[in-house]
Formats: sequence, C-alpha cells, structure tokens
Amino acid sequence: MGSIPDPGELTELTPPSFDEFQRQTSLMTSCTLLWKELSDHFTSLEQNLLKKSEALRNKIQSLDKETKVSLSELEQREVSIEGSVEIALGKLGENKDAALIALRKVSGEVDENENGEVDDGEGLLLVLKSFCVKMDALGFWRFVTGKKKELEALRAQMPLALAECLDPARFVLESISEVFPVDKRVEKSERGNDLGWACVLVLESLIPVVVDPVIGKSRLLVTPTVKERAKRIAETWKASLEERGGIENVKTPDVHTFLQHLVTFGIVKKEDVNLYRKLVVGSAWRKQMPKLAVSLGLGDKMPDMIEELISRGQQLDAVHFTYEVGLVNKFPPVPLLKAFLKDARKAAASIMDDPNNPGRAAQLAGRKEQSALRAVIKCIEEYKLEDQFPPENLKKRLEQLEKAKTEKRKPAAVPVNKRTAAVPANKRTRANSGGPMPPAKAGRLTNAYVSSFPAPPTIVRSPSHAQYPAGIPAYHSPPPMYGSRSPPTNPYAYSPEAAPPLGSYPVAPMNYPAYGGYGNGIAPAYQQAYYR
Repeated sequence: MGSIPDPGELTELTPPSFDEFQRQTSLMTSCTLLWKELSDHFTSLEQNLLKKSEALRNKIQSLDKETKVSLSELEQREVSIEGSVEIALGKLGENKDAALIALRKVSGEVDENENGEVDDGEGLLLVLKSFCVKMDALGFWRFVTGKKKELEALRAQMPLALAECLDPARFVLESISEVFPVDKRVEKSERGNDLGWACVLVLESLIPVVVDPVIGKSRLLVTPTVKERAKRIAETWKASLEERGGIENVKTPDVHTFLQHLVTFGIVKKEDVNLYRKLVVGSAWRKQMPKLAVSLGLGDKMPDMIEELISRGQQLDAVHFTYEVGLVNKFPPVPLLKAFLKDARKAAASIMDDPNNPGRAAQLAGRKEQSALRAVIKCIEEYKLEDQFPPENLKKRLEQLEKAKTEKRKPAAVPVNKRTAAVPANKRTRANSGGPMPPAKAGRLTNAYVSSFPAPPTIVRSPSHAQYPAGIPAYHSPPPMYGSRSPPTNPYAYSPEAAPPLGSYPVAPMNYPAYGGYGNGIAPAYQQAYYR
C-alpha cells in the first residue's frame, strides 16, 4: 500500500518557462500603462467639464446682471418719459414768454433777411430766437452764413436759440438742406463759398437741445419721422460719393458734415464702420475728428488708425488721437512731435532745391517750417509736455525765421551820389552789348527833348563808368526829364566845368548811367526777385 505524501513535504512541480514569465510581465505593464492613461484622460475630462461649467455659470450670472440692468434702464426710460414731458412743458411756458419779448425787441430793429448788424451777444441771441420761434429755417440759415466772423458768439448762443424751436431736429434739417446732402445752390458766386462750417456748427449746437433731460445722451428727443428723414439724407450722401470721385476726392467739410450728421441724430450703422474709418483718416487734421471717431464706434480700431496716420507722415494728428483714446503709453507723443518737425524740415529743404524761382522757394520753405513749429509749440502747451519737450529752442528758431522774413521785406539803400554806385536793378540793357538802354517812354513824351547834335567820340565817356564797353554809341536822345525839369546839380553826375562851349557841345551827358533811372524824378526800384 502506497504511502500518502506529507503535506509539508515539497513536491516536485513543473517549473514555469521564462517566456511565460515575460509574457505575464509585459501584460501587467501594459495594463498598468493603460490604466494610467485612462485615469489621466478621465481626469482631464473632468477638469474640462468643471472649467466649462464655471464659464457657463459666470456667463449666466453676467447675462442675468445685464438683463437686470437693461430692465432697470427700460423701466427708468418708461418712468422718465412723464418727467421729461413735464420738464419740456415747464420750459415751453418760459420759452413762450421769452420768445414774445424777443420778437418785440427784434421787430423793427433788425432786418433779418439782410443780415442786420448785431451789437452784442444778447442781440445776436434775440435774432436767432426770433427765427427759431417762427420756424423760419431759410432765414435762420441765411443769417448764420452771413455771420462767419462772429463764429464763437454763434457757437455760444445757438443752442439756446434752437431750444426755442417747436421741433429743433426738423428745423436743423430744413436749415442745412440747401447745401446738405447735395448743394442745391445755382448762383456761381454763391457756389464758391464753403458753408461746411455752418452745417457743422448747426449740427453740433443741436446735440445739447435733443439730449433727454433725465437719461442723457442715451436717448435723443428726435421724432421717428425726423430720424427716418435723417437716415435717408445719410444714404443720399453716401450714394453721391461716386459722383464726387470716391472717398479720396470728397472735400473735408463735406466729410465733417456727414459724420457730424450721423452722430447728432444717432444713426450710426455698424456695417458702415469701414467707411467711417476711411473718412476719418482722410480728414484727420480736423480738430473734432478724434471725438467724432469715438462717437462713431471706432474706439477699437484706433490703434490701427494711429499707426496709419504715422505712416502717412501725420504725426501731429496721431498725437491728438492718442490723447483722445488714452493710448499715450503705446504711442509716446514726444517722439512723434520730433519726427513731425524732422519731416517738415526735409520738406522745406526739398522746396529750397527749386532752381527756377529761388526767392519764391525760400519764402515757401520758411512758411512751411514756421507752420510746423507753431503747431508743435501749441501741441506741447495743450498737453502740458514742457517737461518732456521744452519749447524754448523751438520758439527761438521761430523768432529767427520771422526775423529773417522781416529783413527780406526791408528795401535796400540805393546809392546815388557816388561814382562807384551800381547800376539800378531795373536798368534796361541792350541785348547785344549789355549797355544801358534809354527810357522806354522817352519817345512818346510830348515835352521830351530830342538832341540834334552829332554823336560824341568815344573819349567823352566818363572814366567812372569804364565798366561799359568803349564801343557803345551814345544815346541819340536824352532822358525825358530835360523836357520840364532842370538838370540836377550833382557834381558827380554832371560837372559844369567839363561842359564844352555852346555850338561845339557834342551831346549832353545823357549816356551817364547816373541819369538813367531818374527820368521821372524817383529813385530806381530794385527788381522783385531781390526781395524774395
């Protein structure tokens, strides 16, 4: 009977193979890597979901907040209508009494159609109010266009006058309709006048009048009918761009009027932003353009616009734009101003290179540099840049240019009583020999003395005038002054001691250049080229 093996005794087993061991090890490693990869993937998914969830939560909160604000504003607008109407009605009674008083004062004192004289600002306001109360848009326009010299007074008084209108927005559209959007004037003399300044002035003055007294600029008191009419006018102007030759050929006053029209009536279109950008850059030198650009919704495009202005050499305009939108750190003003001055000097130097008219070229070059210096000095003072860019040297240079300009205008002294005196610059000369010519009108004067003496020999010429060739024949007639004026007693010009006896006197010393320019008793004048 066989024995049972002891459990504690080791039994001989089949040893595993090495290949199997490697296979199991590789499988374990693969499982571990796969598990780690899956774990990282799910962790990443979880984090992404958490981030998206947080972003959605923030967006929902932001939308809820904006919705509450919008609802609050709508509620405020709805409630404020009654308050605005009450304010308007309260002003209506006051304006009615004031208008009646103004009409009584103006009537009989000022001929409105003839642009009568106005003594002071109060009188100007009374005249403007009289037009506005009667809604006489044509008379208002003619009066304003005739008062360009009183521009600042008009700017101060016009908003007060427009407030008297029954419908200020419609009144303004009718007043400028003669020249905007299309110039309807037919008289040639009138067509030559640029009235863009008047259109911009009237449109700017309308803004404080139509702003809601409770809410502000977010709501303009313009009726839907007038607003639609303003939109049609804007579309008409855009359509006329092709007839004007495109954006590049349109006049800056017309551009300014169009952009101010959009801002005043609140009819800016997002789809026309690129058009607005081109128009603003093309007329960037206008003082109001930076503010208009912001009102037109071009704030986010301002960095590109500033870079474009710099590339076009309009650094001074770029400085104004940077201050308007707060980009001074990105576009420091001092380097831009220095670059502007450098370009102006280069332009002045290029003008000086004109060989055809050096006097005129020097004048134009001086004007260009003076204009650039004045503009930079004004910009430094306006934005308080004295510490970064001291203007003393610029002012000294400007004084030098102005002094040089003044010196050029002073006439030079004309020597008369010296033998070494030069021939006057306006002396007519012979084409063949360069000798002096007789006065042009000597032969036409009724009292001109015509000599019948034979020509003198060449030895008669005075040694003091040896610069003229000896072979030049003497004049056959004296200057016209001998007809009615006695010969001068100047010893350098004519000496009685040297005069030959009567009858043998060959010719009076007409060929002396000292007498050439004094035929009319006036000192010879220099040519204009010497003063340029």
